Amino acid sequence: MPELPEVETMCRGIRPIIGRTVERVEVPPCHCRPITIEPKIATLQRRLRDRQVADIQRRGKRVMLCFDDASRLVIEPRMTGLVLLADPPDPDHLRLRIQFKNSSVARSATDFADELLVWDRRGLGTIRWMNDREYRVKIDERLGADALHITADQLKQNLGLSRRPVKVALLDQAAVAGIGNLYAAEILFLAGVDPRTRCDRLTQPQWQRIHAAIGEVLHDAIAHEGSTLSDGTYRNALNDPGGYQNMHRVYDREHQSCPRCETGVVRRIVQAQRSTFFCAGCQRKSGKHPSIV
Repeated sequence: MPELPEVETMCRGIRPIIGRTVERVEVPPCHCRPITIEPKIATLQRRLRDRQVADIQRRGKRVMLCFDDASRLVIEPRMTGLVLLADPPDPDHLRLRIQFKNSSVARSATDFADELLVWDRRGLGTIRWMNDREYRVKIDERLGADALHITADQLKQNLGLSRRPVKVALLDQAAVAGIGNLYAAEILFLAGVDPRTRCDRLTQPQWQRIHAAIGEVLHDAIAHEGSTLSDGTYRNALNDPGGYQNMHRVYDREHQSCPRCETGVVRRIVQAQRSTFFCAGCQRKSGKHPSIV
């Protein structure tokens, strides 16, 4: 589930490890589905040992530990992955532990920078070490402009000729990086655009509203440290829940009253095998924008 707001929250939460030097990398015992780690842990240990964390960055839905030799550890949480400085939700799904030098044996309640933990309940995430060239070729050049920084012109240029429904197209990471199923639904509701509308039939005003809604929804979700859904899986770096789930307008609100028109009811349909939530009364295929109350 982690999308741009959740991954951005993880990145901000683990910034205390910047400047720390890696002492040990290990895979804790786990009897669940193994997570993808490349290269093998022994090689990863050799490559990261004595390396200093120079920066923490995010690219789309990926957390990146950037080291002083320009290499990166690219962590893609996917469905249920977390990157933590605090104790994980449970020890059974802990996938990777990075310990830093000068760590105290017993961590105090206020010192959470002694180690970095990667936890993943379903084991669908990936952890890959890459040098600078590998990162540029395998990750950076394959992703579109980041959703927080894409311009309105870039958005329309990347998607405007597509015959796909706009909700499905917004999930294309090669076109715009970071938006997932949850936030695509929230963005289109705020923009007043029917998620079933083909991209090549959207008007210029609709594209402008979608672009504005992308920034508003994502920044607001980051401010609330992401969304923790009913399964409780997503947590921030200190193992605390996010708060944006309390701000959702349509996502997972099927059969509830529309928060804008109050007369419509939130519907659920399936697009590209994923649930889409919207209000047919407010989100129109025409270029007109519904009034906001």
